[in-house]
Amino acid sequence: MNILVLGSGGREHAITWALAKSPNTDELYVTPGNGGTSGIATNIPGIDITDAEAVLGFAKDRNIDLVVIGPEAPLVVGIADTLREAGFPVFGPGAAGALLEGSKTFSKNFMIENGIPTARFQSFTEAEPAKAYVQEMGAPIVIKADGLAAGKGVFVAETVEEALEAIDACFSGMFGEAGSVVVVEECLQGPECSLLAFVAGGEALCMATAQDHKRAYDGDRGPNTGGMGVYSPVPMVTAEQLETMERIMRESAAASAREPFSSDYRGVLYGGFMLTEDGPKVLEFNARFGDPETQVILPRLETDLVDVMMAVAKGDISDINLSWSDKWAVCVVLASAGYPGAYEKGKVILGIDEAEALEDVTVFHAGTAVNNDGELVTAGGRVLNVVALGDTFEEARELAYRACALINFEGKQLRMDIGKKAADFFGNE
Repeated sequence: MNILVLGSGGREHAITWALAKSPNTDELYVTPGNGGTSGIATNIPGIDITDAEAVLGFAKDRNIDLVVIGPEAPLVVGIADTLREAGFPVFGPGAAGALLEGSKTFSKNFMIENGIPTARFQSFTEAEPAKAYVQEMGAPIVIKADGLAAGKGVFVAETVEEALEAIDACFSGMFGEAGSVVVVEECLQGPECSLLAFVAGGEALCMATAQDHKRAYDGDRGPNTGGMGVYSPVPMVTAEQLETMERIMRESAAASAREPFSSDYRGVLYGGFMLTEDGPKVLEFNARFGDPETQVILPRLETDLVDVMMAVAKGDISDINLSWSDKWAVCVVLASAGYPGAYEKGKVILGIDEAEALEDVTVFHAGTAVNNDGELVTAGGRVLNVVALGDTFEEARELAYRACALINFEGKQLRMDIGKKAADFFGNE
């Protein structure tokens, strides 16, 4: 079948890579794609993936059989709705379902109304009431821009002063319209864990657990980023905690199909959990695959992704059984100097072939492009996702960093402690 993937990041390269392995895939297109997807699919530059008519026009021209929407922005504006109305199978929720990510206030209210455990919160449209609430609650406390902010609109404030500055930052216009409403939230304590699920027809098929590393620098210091590394599965998660998280994901999927939500949700539901002393609680929902979680989850998925995505797109996953590799997966992000702040582009990248020559290493491109001289260059803040599989966690982690050392570009930035918590866990057993 002919498949179109929307997006240009590491997540989309991983999705494209997995789809390309399927014998069910004929023509595979990615718009706009990146330097990595160009080697396994046809990149289609020049299409605005938030322009429903432009995407629909391409789908008609190329007789597309399945559209896979990677990032959140086209989901929130309803690209899936337009394509479905025109008869195209789409992997990704419509605008109603995407509100679970598009508005943190909406998402938190959805959790409260459906008995989903989460942090206490209040939403504000003006700075002074938000600051008064912070003064009342104290610190640590979490400040969030309500709308889409590319993973950067969350501030974990250790002091009241930091929280007040974060509120000012949100209302200053730093995040555009996304910061016009601010959520002030109780700061939950415990390890974080991501659990994603394929959702359709009010049912959920949970994937493997993963643990992201959001802060920019070693030791979980520095500003939040889109994610600097991740591993799967998460050894600290107990059987009881996993059972609770899976139940929460199933209950959330069921709630998405009931009144008043009734969203006919078809896609991935991402659950970001905090494993508190009182049990797992949901930090956030996302309406799509996580990035970089996708880069360690899909390499461990043994079920044909085309079969799974088409079943989701058709709204019935009752016949799908997910099968997972027993191998561990570790992903380290190579970023541009200065990320998540200002950074330069156009730095020549060397060594990817040498890294991928190592057995069980795959390099997913996140922010790359090919320049006029045919050279692969940096084109984003997060540049590459270096993924390694291993029979043990330590094997996968050591291999990932060995591969990272083979790749070079000016200003290469990475965390050296990805998976340290899991390594410490095994060391304490």
